[in-house]
Amino acid sequence: MIVKESFSMEDTFELGKQFGAAAKEGAVFCLSGDLGTGKTVFTQGFAAGMEIDEPVNSPTFTIVQEYDSGRLPLYHFDVYRIGDVEEMDEIGCDDYFFGRGVCLVEWAELVKEIIPDNAVWITIRKDLDKGFDYRSITIEEKEV
Repeated sequence: MIVKESFSMEDTFELGKQFGAAAKEGAVFCLSGDLGTGKTVFTQGFAAGMEIDEPVNSPTFTIVQEYDSGRLPLYHFDVYRIGDVEEMDEIGCDDYFFGRGVCLVEWAELVKEIIPDNAVWITIRKDLDKGFDYRSITIEEKEV
C-alpha cells in the first residue's frame, strides 16, 4: 500500500496523469471516495496521461463513457447509480474489463464482487484538519 498526499486539485490531477501515462492495456483502476474528494479530477489527469484530447466528465447517468482519442481506449465508469450488480452485466462490463483498453471505475466498492483481481484500488480521502484542499490518496495493488 502506498499513500500519497495532495494539497491541491493540481496535485490530484498530476497524480492521475502519472497513473494514466503508465497504464497498460487491460489495466483496471478502481476509485473510491466521498462526493467532492477529487475522483473526477484524478480521472481527468489520468486521461491526460493517456494522451486523450477530449473533455472528460463523470458519466453518472450513462454509467460508462468511452474515450478513443488516446494511446489506448479509456473506459470510464461511474457506478454510483447502479442499483444491482447485474446492471453491469447488461452493459457488458466483462468486455471492458478484459478488453484492449484501460478501465477506470468510480465508486467501484459498490460492485466489488465483479472487479477483476488485478485491479488497482485508489481511495481519496479529505482531511479538513490539514486544509480544505488536502487529500490523502491510498493506492493498493492486490498480489496475484
